[in-house]
Amino acid sequence: MKAQIIEKNGRPEFAVITYADYRHFLELLEDEADAHTIAEFHEAYAAGCEFLVPDDIMRRELAGESSIKLWREHRGLTQQELAKRAGISKPYLSQIETGKRQGTVETLSALARSLDVPLDVLTD
Repeated sequence: MKAQIIEKNGRPEFAVITYADYRHFLELLEDEADAHTIAEFHEAYAAGCEFLVPDDIMRRELAGESSIKLWREHRGLTQQELAKRAGISKPYLSQIETGKRQGTVETLSALARSLDVPLDVLTD
């Protein structure tokens, strides 16, 4: 890299570089920022402060499927098993999964605990 140095009062004030070099340095800075962000995420994930949602669940939820049903299936549970763990009836769980009923905060919290997911993963 070759730079033109512009002085002011006998001291270097500016360095003029080619646009290609400028773009290269910007990319290096962005890569460093990305690496820092990734390192922060990994640290937070290792500390249990981050929660990952599998791609299949995210896609199906965005397509309108019930997040509770998706997580139940992901955990390999039947409706009867999840209902029992959460302390609710199977018909009530079915109605929540199909959108016929909303579920109380207490019920949704129990479902979240039973599925081992944060509550906000199950709510809109």
